[in-house]
Amino acid sequence: MLGPYEGKVKELLDRMTTEEKLGQLQQLTWTGDTGPGGGQTEHTEAAARAGLLGSVLNIHGAGHTNALQRIAVEESRLGIPLLFGLDVIHGFWTTFPIPLAQAASFDPAVARLDAEVSAKETRSNGVRWTFSPMMDVTHEPRWGRIAESCGEDPYLNAAFAVAKVLGYQGSADGAELASEDRVAACAKHFVAYGGAEGGRDYNTVDVSEQRLRNLYLPPFKAALDAGAATVMAAFNTVGGVPAHGNAHTMNTVLKGEWGFEGFVVSDYTGVEELIAHGFAEDGADAARLALNAGVDMEMVSTNLADHGKELLADGRISTDRLDDAVARILRLKFALGLFDAPYTDESAAVDGPTPAARAAAREAGARSMVLLRNEGSVLPLSPDARSIAVVGPLADSTDLHGTWAGPGVYRFPSVSVLDAVRAAAPGADVIHAGQEVAEAVAAAEAAEVTVLVVGEPPALSGEAAVRSDIALPAGQEELIAAVAATGRPFAVVLLNGRPLTLGSWLDSAPAVLEAWHPGIEAGHAVADVLFGAVNPGGKLPVTFPRAVGQIPVYYNHENTGRPYRPEQPHEKYVSKYLDLSDGPRFPFGYGLSYTTFTTGEPELSRTGVAVDALERGETVEVSVAVTNTGELAGDEVVQLYVHDVAASIAQPVRRLRGFERVTLAPGESTTVRFRLGAEDLGFWTNDPAGTFTVEPGRVDVYAGTSSAARACRTLTVV
Repeated sequence: MLGPYEGKVKELLDRMTTEEKLGQLQQLTWTGDTGPGGGQTEHTEAAARAGLLGSVLNIHGAGHTNALQRIAVEESRLGIPLLFGLDVIHGFWTTFPIPLAQAASFDPAVARLDAEVSAKETRSNGVRWTFSPMMDVTHEPRWGRIAESCGEDPYLNAAFAVAKVLGYQGSADGAELASEDRVAACAKHFVAYGGAEGGRDYNTVDVSEQRLRNLYLPPFKAALDAGAATVMAAFNTVGGVPAHGNAHTMNTVLKGEWGFEGFVVSDYTGVEELIAHGFAEDGADAARLALNAGVDMEMVSTNLADHGKELLADGRISTDRLDDAVARILRLKFALGLFDAPYTDESAAVDGPTPAARAAAREAGARSMVLLRNEGSVLPLSPDARSIAVVGPLADSTDLHGTWAGPGVYRFPSVSVLDAVRAAAPGADVIHAGQEVAEAVAAAEAAEVTVLVVGEPPALSGEAAVRSDIALPAGQEELIAAVAATGRPFAVVLLNGRPLTLGSWLDSAPAVLEAWHPGIEAGHAVADVLFGAVNPGGKLPVTFPRAVGQIPVYYNHENTGRPYRPEQPHEKYVSKYLDLSDGPRFPFGYGLSYTTFTTGEPELSRTGVAVDALERGETVEVSVAVTNTGELAGDEVVQLYVHDVAASIAQPVRRLRGFERVTLAPGESTTVRFRLGAEDLGFWTNDPAGTFTVEPGRVDVYAGTSSAARACRTLTVV
């Protein structure tokens, strides 16, 4: 994957001292922006000068990186270049929508374009490695980092992970890594970080082998098949073993079964934290456990560098394992062209969002929005309206980049919804009010229609931003109720980084648009959808619960022996709540449009297929007709789900196995085609050695426009 560099790597390894080898395993932080503690500036320069440093994170700007690189290349004994890394999650200067929002587009091209724009801006500013994509499947909306995820489904996460990796790196074979518009990707967090109990960040994950392999691992396998150069370990435990010391996940699965040739970097002080986990006795023990389990580079904490020589001397780590870790790091440095061109052309640095990048971010934002409700056709708004009220705590906010935004967040504010509405309706009297109820009510009463902008500030989602209550923040539901009481038409715009519990106010809101945190062009993207320049076509990548007590609630659950049946709501001895309606507020895959669509029954190319035929690579084609039955052009996402009715391991009631977003003119029809193969009809067992099986039996194939699809055909596997 990373090129024919083995000869160069071996030659360099043979010249390195033990201290220099251990130095390559060390990553220090220039600033303390992304974790506890401060920066390590003085230590970083000294380590680079001594040839005892492999990588630096949290530094950017060609002038800054070049200055530090010169120390490493021109003042150290061997001149091995540094690898600079940065969390470029959804944009460097040009902030795109948060990853959860991008997943709502059900269009991986959105994520690929984000990655391409990000790679160009990042690379020109001296950084050649991004700690992205994050592909932590999660069923936990309280978890703040769901904003960085692509939601609850492994298939959807995998599709977006592949798009991000190819956008960053250009190709799966690593041939473009040295290009001036590419950066190395990092698949994170390995693994099951999204399963944290209670949604509390860094918390325990207790997971069976089959769930690990069927739910959490598939996006990582897809990312590595797409060429992801590096992997980051997770903060959590997996079955009682911290991920940073988990030889099963890193050595057996990642490097063994999958043959991963890149390197594994710890998360921020993740090696040190093996002590707090109660897994390691001290720093030396943490270094031993992490290196032997498969960690190749230590981020911020210094246990490998501090204790490596003593561990080698007493045989607790081997020279072969040390050399393997160093070789993995050096291979990537060669592939990135760092040995040939360690410096960045300061005159060519991209110093801000280009018009094309802004246009791409704006389109991505609009494409990611999900119309949850539109009673009475309040939306789209007319640009010829005489008066529009724009009210709410986030109406004039320019901080809509979302969590884990790049350095652009400090220099380039988001476009506010208020300013964008003024631009979209230049002839209208646009009346603004904040969260003060009386002012908002007065504005609503004075206007033809009101846009009510509510949700979460970005600080309420992201890392270490867990909420026990995921309702709208204080005062916002009361504000909606007051505006609703005016009897005037209004639309609610939600700006948030996670699914929310939408309370009783939902029934009084004629229109609700889920806009997420849309990035630098936030307001323009929202206005494009509000005024109909863009017909919303996004779908929910995650279930919206009715109440916090219902969590976890997700579409791809397994059935119980006593499942709830909607046709018998008063049945007692079934799996349900006494005080809450069964099912979610909005299901995975849900989303409305300003037009209407019909989808036909799924048609199978054959109704039966043999296990051995599937194992030979044969597939079953599924065709689904879709028609725009409305009066406007629009997008629909046709979704394909399967359910293995009886299997040796109980299977989810639905599993997404295909989706396609199509654009249709009024009255236009098309046929969407999918293929089901062994990987779609089989599953992983509980065998720790990794056994994938396709079993004979009945498989129900569903097609529709959400995970609640009912149109079904039966496929028999024999």
